[in-house]
Amino acid sequence: MIGTGANVMSTLTSRMIGSATLDAQSYEEVESDSKSNWQAVGIVLLSSFAAAIGSGATDMTGVIGILIAAITSWLLWVLLTLLIGTKVLPGKQTQADFGQILRTTGFSASPGIFRALGIVPVIGWYLFVAATVWMLFTFVVAIRQALDYESTGRALAVSLLGWLIHGLLLFGFVLTAI
Repeated sequence: MIGTGANVMSTLTSRMIGSATLDAQSYEEVESDSKSNWQAVGIVLLSSFAAAIGSGATDMTGVIGILIAAITSWLLWVLLTLLIGTKVLPGKQTQADFGQILRTTGFSASPGIFRALGIVPVIGWYLFVAATVWMLFTFVVAIRQALDYESTGRALAVSLLGWLIHGLLLFGFVLTAI
């Protein structure tokens, strides 16, 4: 039993590193492993928590608020990307379901763990932004692999379109809540 747990952690770690280094094979592996859904969600939770810490939130209400906003934002972006990628801008080989997009984009959040470095004095904000941009790159690769696109350009277009729409929806929601 202990060997199995160690193997899961080893696989999780190697997949996170592979995802963070834009390794297409890591995304293909995660896409086809329906048992890694909870790992993907765990990475998003960890990345979101790191964002809350790195943003400088100092009280539990702030941390929880940022955590909820980050998870909601990711989930909305995943759903929009699935819709846009499979219905609006599918490739010739595109066949994907929610689970495949959830897993690949969940693992693409791996570099987000470095957003916790946002608390480092003087350079923290730059590190936070760099990790966030890194996540955008990994998201594009995740989408390219999950939707079986032949070009990164199509994956970039789908990712950006989903990001823009989700940003407008969240911004509109925030404005109506104020």
